[in-house]
Amino acid sequence: MAIARLLARNGNAVRLWCRAEDRPEVLRETRESAAFLPGVLLPDTVDVNGQVDPEVDIAVLAAPSHAMRAVAGAHRFSDHTIRVNVAKGIENDTLLRMSEVIEAAAPGGPVVTLSGPSHAEEVGRDLPASVVVAGKDDSVCQGVQRAFFCGTFRVYTSRDIIGVELGGALKNVAAIAAGVCDGLGLGDNAKAALITRSLAEISRIGVACGADPLTFMGLSGMGDLIVTCASRHSRNRHVGESIAQGKTLEAILSESAMVAEGVRTTRSACALSKRLGVEMPIAQAVHAVLFDHVRAQDAIESLMTRDARPELD
Repeated sequence: MAIARLLARNGNAVRLWCRAEDRPEVLRETRESAAFLPGVLLPDTVDVNGQVDPEVDIAVLAAPSHAMRAVAGAHRFSDHTIRVNVAKGIENDTLLRMSEVIEAAAPGGPVVTLSGPSHAEEVGRDLPASVVVAGKDDSVCQGVQRAFFCGTFRVYTSRDIIGVELGGALKNVAAIAAGVCDGLGLGDNAKAALITRSLAEISRIGVACGADPLTFMGLSGMGDLIVTCASRHSRNRHVGESIAQGKTLEAILSESAMVAEGVRTTRSACALSKRLGVEMPIAQAVHAVLFDHVRAQDAIESLMTRDARPELD
């Protein structure tokens, strides 16, 4: 909804599609998603519709990562349509990035990814944000850049879609760990160390996958990592904080209608780490806490007592 509002403000003709169970008729009438973005209204120019137009110039795919294959496969677009992925995850079984999932589920026109520190709660209220659009074709990325670029939403371009997608997905795992730090009251030093070492392991796995290491110093890497580990809007950080307070993962997930992408991505991160032979100790510690019933305090101790080594190893 925040994306539709932004595109409409830029003068684009926008059609917002949502599932029947999401009651598009209510959104069409009230112009507001009271459950997710209360107080943020869609412009009257946005057409809220239950039907997808296959001939649009740009289609933004905003499904959760675990639903992306089904959504992309069910809604085919013409070969000239640019498909913009905004989901941040790695498919569990295949370990494919989201652009790869879209291309596999629905071969066709170009696919790019828009990513960076951009919580909908702030973008929807016109607070300043900067993101990056990544893809294989410069002219396609520049077209998306023009569609989104405005005074409150600055868009950069990148050819490194591998790095942009991995940075956006894996930072959610780190945010769960950051939430554990907050929930246990471990302090600023611990959280700063966690963010820094998370960036190191995200960069390691990214380079192993063919990404440019400099990408992880940018908006989809460091930028998104910082905001997701620190923001009160971060659902992934909330999961970690709740775990530290003694709640079970099942209870946490059942309490929220919003998707915490980091939970599923933790499984993918550890599987990818094993496949490539790349160490990701923080992701593995998060996996142990979420799925192996390891106490958060014990996982932290295991991280702190790992063998000493040079920082830049």
